[in-house]
Amino acid sequence: MEQWKCVICGYIYNPEKGDPESDIPAGTSFEDLPDNWMCPVCGAGKEEFTKA
Repeated sequence: MEQWKCVICGYIYNPEKGDPESDIPAGTSFEDLPDNWMCPVCGAGKEEFTKA
């Protein structure tokens, strides 16, 4: 699975880990994240992420 990087703060979304703080289970691809999901570090939207 591809990882995605926040261009604002550098946070890496790893689909293998998900985002437990936002109730996103492991195995959730970036494309399957809710449209309103935000970077857990800086609050940037999905549009601020690029493939890592």
